[in-house]
Amino acid sequence: MSRTVVHLLRHGEVHNPGRILYGRIPGFYLSERGQAMAQRIADDFTERGADVAHVVASPLLRAQQTATPLARAYGLPINTDVRVIEAENRFEGLALADNPRLLANPVHWPYLINPFRPSWGEPYRSQVRRVVAAVREARARAEGREAVITAHQLPIWLTRLHLEGRPKFHDPRKRECALASLTTLTFSGSTLMDLTYSEPCADLLDEDVVSVGA
Repeated sequence: MSRTVVHLLRHGEVHNPGRILYGRIPGFYLSERGQAMAQRIADDFTERGADVAHVVASPLLRAQQTATPLARAYGLPINTDVRVIEAENRFEGLALADNPRLLANPVHWPYLINPFRPSWGEPYRSQVRRVVAAVREARARAEGREAVITAHQLPIWLTRLHLEGRPKFHDPRKRECALASLTTLTFSGSTLMDLTYSEPCADLLDEDVVSVGA
């Protein structure tokens, strides 16, 4: 059986001075530190001789920008895949990080009734379904080599929970999916054999990093 590796890469830091939940709002781009993270990822792959054959990214600008240095380093196109886009969220545009009391507005209450689904956004199962489908396709296209899918925190984390057989309901503060981190899936043929996590940009992260919107 051939060994194929699919890396789920979370995008780098986004320029978000208003600290809003940007979700799928278009136009949010990488900060200077986010650009450094994207380049670090590309350097990390090339320096360890990774055999990248396929690069995929969410259509959102921050994911495309994160994937660009890697794709350029390997002379590959970026394959845009809407299946790995950020989750839908009815609270997009709100500055919840600095003012969580905004959710006390009665207009938001109907969306808070079921945290297990969740009722304020795209169902967890839906996110897993679409990302797993994208992973299957990337694995097939990179057969015997490596693929990198640049996506977003929540869909990546939910996919990991699913693959590890853990409940999808979770505390968002405990997600192990930092900016520019890698959740790496190793396959033998089409069978998942291993799942690992790494943070090539750990030294670029600190307490001042704004990671609202994933």
